[in-house]
This record gives sequence, C-alpha cells and structure tokens, in this order.
Amino acid sequence: MFGIVRPCLHRLGESLKTQWTAHLCGLCLALRKDHGQFARLVTNYDGLLISVLTEAQAEPAGDLRRTAGPCPLRGMRTASVAQGEGARLAAAVSLVLASAKVRDHVADGDGLLARGPVAFAARRVAAGWDAAGTRSGSGVGFDTAVLTAAVDRQAGIEALAGPGTPVLSVTEPTETATAAAFAHTAVLAGRPGNAVPLAEAGRLFGRLAHLLDAVEDREADAASGAWNPLTATGTPLTEARRLADDALHGIRLALREAEFTDGRLAHRLLVHELRTSVDRAFGTASCAHGAAPTLAGPYAPPGHPGGPPPGPPRRDRRGLLAGCAVWAGLACTCRLCCGQYEDPWSRERKDGLCSGSDCGDCSDCCDCCNCCDCDCCDGCDCCDCGCDC
Repeated sequence: MFGIVRPCLHRLGESLKTQWTAHLCGLCLALRKDHGQFARLVTNYDGLLISVLTEAQAEPAGDLRRTAGPCPLRGMRTASVAQGEGARLAAAVSLVLASAKVRDHVADGDGLLARGPVAFAARRVAAGWDAAGTRSGSGVGFDTAVLTAAVDRQAGIEALAGPGTPVLSVTEPTETATAAAFAHTAVLAGRPGNAVPLAEAGRLFGRLAHLLDAVEDREADAASGAWNPLTATGTPLTEARRLADDALHGIRLALREAEFTDGRLAHRLLVHELRTSVDRAFGTASCAHGAAPTLAGPYAPPGHPGGPPPGPPRRDRRGLLAGCAVWAGLACTCRLCCGQYEDPWSRERKDGLCSGSDCGDCSDCCDCCNCCDCDCCDGCDCCDCGCDC
C-alpha cells in the first residue's frame, strides 16, 4: 500500500478509525469484485480519499455500507465496509495511476524492471490496469482519459525540464489528474456546487503528492542517477517546503468552501494528517502516539508490572499454516506498528510496535485543550476530544 496520507490510527480516534478502515477495505473489495484478486495490489491510502470525499458529501443512506466476510488483513474478522460509486471511482483512479507508476518504473529501468522479460510482463500488467480503470470509470460516469492524458504528457514535460524550469510546470499533470478525480466526487454525491472547490483541493493535493515524492526520493535518485524534479529544475528544499505549505493552506481554504454532510474524516485526512505527511517528508516531525500511563495493582493489564499474572493460553489457537497466512496479511497493514492486533497464532490482543512512543497530540495544531484559537481547525469536530474548537 502506498500513498502520502498514512494516518496513525491512534490520532484518528475510534470513530474515525472505523470509518477510515471501512473505506480502505471498501476500495480493496471493489477492486477484487470488478477486476479480480490481482487488482487488489493497487489498493492505496491516497486512493481511498476519493471514497471518503464521496461519502462525506452524500446524504445518509443505508446502502453506503455492507458487511464484508472474514479477511486475514482484519485478523479474520468481518467488518462494515464502504461500497457504491465512491469506492468504484477510487478503484478506477487507483488502477490508472498504478498503471502509470509501473510504466514509469519500466521507463527508468528500476530494479528487476531493467530486465527485458520482466519489463515486458510489467507493461502487460499496466495495460490491463489501464483498461480495467477505464471500464470502472465509465461505470460511474468518469472519463479516465484525463488521467491517461496527464500521464502521457508527463514524460514530455520532464524531458524539457532543466535548471531554472519552474517545478510547478513539472507537477502540472499530476495536479490536473487529481483535480478531475476530486471534482467528480461532487457529481457522484449530487453536489455539483462542490465541484469547483474540490477540484482546487485535488489540484493542490496532486501538487503535494508530486513534491513529497520528489523530496522523499531525492537522495536515492541522486545515488542511482534517476530523474528527480527537484534536482533537475534546481529547486532547493526550502522552496519545495514553501510550495508544500502553500498547498496545505489552499486545501484547507478549498475544503471550507465545500458543503459536507459529514466531513470529519475528510477534514482529518486532508488537513491534519496531510500536514503530518509534509512534516514527515521534510524531517520536521515524528509520528508516534502518547505513551500509555503506568498502571499498577488491579487496574494494570494482565502481565504488566504491578498487574495480575497473565491468564492461561487460549485454546482456540490457529495452526501453523493458518497463523502464517494471517501474519502475512497483517504485515501489509499498519496494525503491527500502530494500534492493536490479534496474535496470528495465539489470538491474544497485542499492542503495535510504536505503543510506547510519542505520536504528538490529538490533532497537531488542533490541540483542543490548548490551541482552540488557531485557524487550522475552522470549527472542525474531527478530534473527538469533546470541546468546541
């Protein structure tokens, strides 16, 4: 799974975490349903934003969720997952952009893709994803030609770019593609008035995605000799950070202009978590959740210092192969790092690896207890901390 918006589940709170997981699983299952198991490889954190935005604008309805069967990625549990046109649009966009990413790696000769047979197979896969994305997009009234045209235009722009070329001319195709996808969520939700502000939010999100990818890959690209927009145009990191901060501000203003039925998760991801992504890319912040308080006596969890001894092992342990399958699924999620998960073999509840570290406050700028006068919240209630910030 890839994407620039990778929220720490501890910051989301239970309500938003449940919604976020529903959209992630909904995207994955929409890909499987329409295009087969292999298509699930393109499931990504940024793609689910399309599903989130669609549902955030839609009127409440009983058909927005369905109960999905057990899945190894959820510890073999059932779950309520998002469904409908938002998930299908997210699937279409994810397929087309994943296809573009594969073709880009083939063109650069990255890793095994430098070998002719592997590159040939990758191109065949990319072509199949392109066709599948076109079918899915057509089913929800979205013409994916705007995405493919942007991807095709990218190579020519990069070939002409050099020192002194504005880096925003290089990010333009990505901006155009994401603007079209964000705007179409307003059409699906029956809120045409939202199309313009969401197109602006999408354009700036595309700019951020391109810039942050360039920042994160800058050293590796320099070592391998790969093309990097910042290096090629001579754009310093200070200028890239300024552009990123401007984009963050613009997204917040654009979202303020749109009308949502329930925009808490969209605001959380596109305002607060996106800011965290920028800080992470530029190395100005770290992500970890607040350390749990030290407990003793009867209130401490079993097995913790001062608490009762751990209980007897559960009898419904999984076998070796079944446990390995569940572990492989968990390894593809962030549950082993953030949040709680069920041990693949013993079924015991365990904390993620970052359970004892410090992940910041509940909402970065929107620390509802201390920072209610900041303007990044705009009256949001995405923090689940019970104040009127």
